Amino acid sequence: MAQTIDDILAAARARLDRVRPDEAHAEAGAGAVLVDIRPAAQRAEEGEIPGALIVERNVLEWRFDPACDARLPVATGHDLRVIVFCSEGYTSSLAAASLHDLGLTRATDIVGGFKAWRAAGLPATGGTGH
Repeated sequence: MAQTIDDILAAARARLDRVRPDEAHAEAGAGAVLVDIRPAAQRAEEGEIPGALIVERNVLEWRFDPACDARLPVATGHDLRVIVFCSEGYTSSLAAASLHDLGLTRATDIVGGFKAWRAAGLPATGGTGH
């Protein structure tokens, strides 16, 4: 049976304990891994969060699967706290749910994405649209 993207997004978010930008900032300071999945053009336009890992969406699962040869050095186990963000917090919800499927059940995303982070006055650099 076909689902709409709204159905799929709602199901993904039901599995996540999503965090506000200020909560993500605090967790990053305590060791959580912030992961920016936006494409390069979007990062150039909007700006970036200092210290966030850049892992574009099309390779995210390969980089965080602890059993994959293409994983990042930080992806050493399933207990890793990963906080994914995109521009507005839609694609990141789907991405975080996909990480749950890999066993990273502490993965989540930022409500409102990078735009909410920047609007909250949290550390950000660059961006031509600002």
